[in-house]
Amino acid sequence: MEQRRRIGAYGVLRRGERVLLARGAASCPFPGVWQLPGGGLAHAEHPAHAVVREFGEETGLTVVVAGVRAAVADVVTFRADDVALHVDRVVFDVEVRAGELRPESAGGSDELAWVTPREAAGLPLMPFTAELLGVPVTPLPPDLPRAAPAELLAPPPLDRGQRFAAYGLVTDPAGRVLLTMIADGYPGAGRWHLPGGGTDHGEQPAVGLLRELVEEAGQLGRVLELVAVDHLHNPAALGPEGRPMDWHSVRVVYRVAVDAPTEAVVTELAGGSTARAAWFTSAQLNGLSMTGVAALATGRRGR
Repeated sequence: MEQRRRIGAYGVLRRGERVLLARGAASCPFPGVWQLPGGGLAHAEHPAHAVVREFGEETGLTVVVAGVRAAVADVVTFRADDVALHVDRVVFDVEVRAGELRPESAGGSDELAWVTPREAAGLPLMPFTAELLGVPVTPLPPDLPRAAPAELLAPPPLDRGQRFAAYGLVTDPAGRVLLTMIADGYPGAGRWHLPGGGTDHGEQPAVGLLRELVEEAGQLGRVLELVAVDHLHNPAALGPEGRPMDWHSVRVVYRVAVDAPTEAVVTELAGGSTARAAWFTSAQLNGLSMTGVAALATGRRGR
């Protein structure tokens, strides 16, 4: 079965105890199933911009992002097409600024509703929506999903890619920060970076981060909270592909605690993206050559 990936952005809009949900239209893979408004990212689009765009298309409402709520993943199997689709979903809290509520005229949803958690528990829900609303996850009808979207079945571009990655602002009880150096042959080589990296097919973001933490630095950590979402678009990235690639990376950043730190040692196989790893005190962070996301997370200026 062919493995494909997609990144989506979704919004939680509340009115008292009620949350706005959208129902899948007859033309979508999950007709009659309710979910949080949102959808797929365009190439090079920031997730926060995508949720504003998708929310407007599906609901008629102009919203602003009030904060990031969660990053989750799931796999949808289109057996007739022999495709397993992994979807990374970034979920934001949003607030209304303008607009008039109406369903999408000719798109993926055909009805909108304000529902309480108790009312939502009685509806057919996409699993990620049920989890975020705190209601039981129930199996979807056995005939779902229907046919895969045409854009999913199109061959992926040879020189363009989209990547989802999870990184950590990792600290120990003494307040030291763990950083990893990017290896030669990878974009940003020689700079200090946050531990983490791309998630595997079928892997939750937080789980992928903890796996990367072991591989890149030999540490066991605890994920405390999701603190940021950003993206990086490099239209001519030079990496192990051996040719310029138009890469779009979406990155979630968690706060992570290592309760029993050890010497930082790279354990991944030779040829990986990490050259070395080290713990740094706050004073030692000053003046390091860091990637932009590492500088932002640590409150320093990257060089």
